[in-house]
Amino acid sequence: MKPILIKGAHIVDPSQKLNAVGSILIEEGKIAWLGTGNQKPPTDGYEVLDGKNLIAAPGFIDLHCHLRDPGQEGKETIATGTKAAANGGFTTICCMPNTEPAIDNRAIIDYVKNKAASEGAVRVLPIGCITRGRKGEALADMGEMAAAGAAAFSDDGNPVMNSRLMRQALDYSLAFGLPVIEHCEDKVLAENGQMNEGIISTRLGLQGIPAAAEESMVARDIALAELTGAHLHIAHVSTAGSVELVRAGKKRGVQVTCEVTPHHLTLTEEKVMGYDTNAKVNPPLRTQKDIEALIAGLKDGTIDAIATDHAPHTALAKSCEFAFAPFGISILETAFGMLMGLVNSGKIDLELLISKMTREPAAILGARWGKLGTLEVDSPADIVLIDPDKEWTVDAATFASKGHNTPLNGAKLKGKVVTTIYQGKIVFRE
Repeated sequence: MKPILIKGAHIVDPSQKLNAVGSILIEEGKIAWLGTGNQKPPTDGYEVLDGKNLIAAPGFIDLHCHLRDPGQEGKETIATGTKAAANGGFTTICCMPNTEPAIDNRAIIDYVKNKAASEGAVRVLPIGCITRGRKGEALADMGEMAAAGAAAFSDDGNPVMNSRLMRQALDYSLAFGLPVIEHCEDKVLAENGQMNEGIISTRLGLQGIPAAAEESMVARDIALAELTGAHLHIAHVSTAGSVELVRAGKKRGVQVTCEVTPHHLTLTEEKVMGYDTNAKVNPPLRTQKDIEALIAGLKDGTIDAIATDHAPHTALAKSCEFAFAPFGISILETAFGMLMGLVNSGKIDLELLISKMTREPAAILGARWGKLGTLEVDSPADIVLIDPDKEWTVDAATFASKGHNTPLNGAKLKGKVVTTIYQGKIVFRE
């Protein structure tokens, strides 16, 4: 593989507190040299990528996505999902275990890893189940899955409703040093819910999901994490109350981290007007007040990471009455453009955004996967090149993902990933 020099880019690497114009040399799949200003690389004979007017950052890390494989390949495959990830600037993605069969044993962990190695465009880290079959009745063999290479444990869309079982899961996770990721939702409070409970749900005649359904479980799980000392990671936080609960837990020293999605940061419940099933997600899109609290949580460090919760579905599945449509947005390919709206409007700065998509999710995953989320010398050459001024229109028909279910089709965004490099290889180039 010929060496590549990314020349004259604006390098933003929060892991090194680096924000300067410079160049990056890639050799044998790793970052061989990084220089700022007019520094020149120590060798020659490389291919040059012109970085002028572009931002170079570490490849994005997604802690939460759905590849649907095994068992639901009509919605997505590891090949199509990782290609979509590459197109969106992601070089590491963690896939959730709500597959058929569920990822609850070594054999399925091995299946995902082997298929990702042979077909995947980027790094795939499988997440194993907390309970067998995600049924919430008995713990899965967490030790076996940890040894096989699970990145974390989660029952994904099925919260562990049994508090004793959740305590046991957190206790066992301490032996492996892996986080337990919880979808915080009281299923009884949220039963038959279709969207955020409020004025709009009443107007549309749709059963609402109250904020309390999320917040009550966030409070319970933080209490259990405090009791056990284990690492709790709360998926897709969506309400102002949840942010405050996490903030208070962190102040008490609880080992709790959390993530927020691009859609919960940028879209409100008003997207559901017109009964658009592509705006049906769980947790549901909330209010502008919640968005403001989520942004504040990003800025003060309460919210550690941005994760996509990429959830592809077939057009047929979404083409039905709102109540019968599945939850989920196909979002890997629009995530960064959506989030750049927050930068362009001055609500957050670019360095913070990149940190929440690189350095901080890498810290949650830990060091066992090597140096991720950084442009340090000798780290894997996982790099994204961004044109912050590029204006583009979302066209779901062009998605690499099999899922075209997005409420943003036709939307105009500013800021786009133009090149993604994974382990020194260009896996996407516009």
